[in-house]
Parts: sequence; C-alpha cells; structure tokens
Amino acid sequence: MKIFGLVGRSGSGKTTLMVALLPALIRRGLTVSTVKHAHHGFDLDRPGKDSFRHREAGAGEVMLVAGDRWALMHEIRDGVEPPLEELIARLAPVDLVLIEGFHTHAHPTIEIHRPSEGHDLMWRENSDIVAVASDQPLIGVGVPVLDLDDVEAIADFVCRRVGLAG
Repeated sequence: MKIFGLVGRSGSGKTTLMVALLPALIRRGLTVSTVKHAHHGFDLDRPGKDSFRHREAGAGEVMLVAGDRWALMHEIRDGVEPPLEELIARLAPVDLVLIEGFHTHAHPTIEIHRPSEGHDLMWRENSDIVAVASDQPLIGVGVPVLDLDDVEAIADFVCRRVGLAG
C-alpha cells in the first residue's frame, strides 16, 4: 500500500483538506483508508455502555460490530504507542493510506500552512515534506507550493508522487 501524509500546526486545516481530498481520490478509482494521530487521549466509548464496561474490566481488545460497520479498540495501557508501520499493517489492503499527523515519521507529506495563523513553516531542507499547501503565495520554499483551495491539483500531486494513476 502506498502512504502519503498531511501535516501542519493545530488548526491549519489538515482535517478539512483530508475530507476534501478523499472524494477527489476515490473519484479517480482509488481505494483509500486513513490513519489520524490524536495528540490527546480519546475515547470512542461512553461510560455505562457494554463495550466500555468490557474495557474497564480489563479486556485488551474490544470489537464492536453492527450491520453497517465494525470497530476494534485496542488498549495500550502501560505500553507504548505502536509504530506507524505496525498500525498500517492492521488495515485491510487499499491503494493509498492517507496519514494525518505523525509528522516525525518518515513518509512523504504535504504541509498545510496558513501564514495568517502566525506559525513558521514546518518544512526544512531534507525533510519528508515534499510540498506545502497554502492559502497564500509563499516565497523561498524549496518544494512545490500548492493552492490549498485546489483540491484536484493536490490530488493530482499526491497520485503522481506515490505512483498511482488517477
């Protein structure tokens, strides 16, 4: 499976681009899955629900299954967050896995950058950031600068970069 990432500062629009990019890639006939890194703990469960009680009682994994989807929750407990490669290996095969976050992992990424937010670029020479998508023109960036609002051009760039026809 090919992997490609979106990185950027909090509030830059990573998720907004992700949800616009997914249909553009799927229209090209690609199968796509996503992995999103959450910087803070999260819970898909609610206290009192059976699955929550299973985890609370010590289950290492709990699978929820319904007619239209299933989800597997794995408790890390005192362990460490698994490497991205291990997480991707758990996914069903697809053409492309889009990664949101995981900016320290070595895979090609587009940085989402909004100068109006006042943050410096994450891009540095020899980083894994292969393009910057911005809502304003940028000067002096050593990688292509893409128009953040041109989702089709970004989808074209991703497909070319990972070697997928689309």
